[in-house]
Amino acid sequence: MANRKSEWFDWVKALLIAFALAFIVRMFLFAPIVVDGPSMLPTLHDRDQMIVNKFSYRISEPKRFDIVVFHASAQKDFIKRVIGLPGEHIAVEDNALYVDGNEVEQSFFNEQNKNINSNQTLTSDFYLEYLPGGYKEIPEGQVLVLGDNRSNSTDSRILGLISMDQIVGKTNLVYWPLDRMQLLGE
Repeated sequence: MANRKSEWFDWVKALLIAFALAFIVRMFLFAPIVVDGPSMLPTLHDRDQMIVNKFSYRISEPKRFDIVVFHASAQKDFIKRVIGLPGEHIAVEDNALYVDGNEVEQSFFNEQNKNINSNQTLTSDFYLEYLPGGYKEIPEGQVLVLGDNRSNSTDSRILGLISMDQIVGKTNLVYWPLDRMQLLGE
């Protein structure tokens, strides 16, 4: 009888440890997220399921073109691409991205660009100072984010700059559906 109680206690203890570890991993390290909407097409599709790395920005800073998840409101998280970093001036003219006056290639647009004619606008022209906040350069602790589907994205052009405190983490692993499983780079 004592062996049976000890075995039962061991199982309960193992389950509690497993739940505690799962909670810690989910709260502080990794979490699943589902893409909601077309704002990151063609890179991410509606209903793609991804893993968010919550600790990457605790040890490093965001890099240009990282795909991040951030709290857009208390109820909603958004997935967008980091375009502008602290200390930079960002502008888009004639579909070209300019960082501090220098054109920067957006290689993730290569596939999208080959299917359009040269007169079609992917990104309407904008300048950092005309976005909410009216900044001349991105302040420390903030980033400018855009969706890859620039004509159908609620991003920094509407929301303004995103504080690092709003960022949940970086994401680059699509794990579902299986035929779209991929590790995304720049």
